[in-house]
Amino acid sequence: MHNECGQEYGGNLKSRRTKMAKKKEVSEEVKLLKSKVQDNKAVIGLETVLKQLKCGALSQVFLASNCPAKTKEDILHYANMVKVSIVELKLNNEELGILCKKNFFISVMGIVE
Repeated sequence: MHNECGQEYGGNLKSRRTKMAKKKEVSEEVKLLKSKVQDNKAVIGLETVLKQLKCGALSQVFLASNCPAKTKEDILHYANMVKVSIVELKLNNEELGILCKKNFFISVMGIVE
C-alpha cells in the first residue's frame, strides 16, 4: 500500500521486527549505578565526590572511560587514602550522563554508604 507521497506503509510486521537493534548486555556496575541513582544514593561531580571521599562517606567511585587524567589522579589519591574501591567504566562521560537521565556529561560518580 502507498500513501499520497508514494511511500509504502503497512506491510509485514515480521520484517520490521527483524530490523530492530539487539539489546546490549548490561554490566553489573551499570545495573548498580542505575539502582543507586533511582534511590538517591549517588553523588555526581568531582567536587562533591572529593568532599564525600574526604569524609569517608562513599563506598565506591565510578569513573567514565574518558575521564580527564588530572581528575583520575585526584580521585585515585583520595580513594587510596580511605580505602574506597574505584571502578573504571566502559561508558564515556556522555553515556554516563544519559544513563543517569541528566542533560549534562558525568565523569565521576560516587555511591553513598
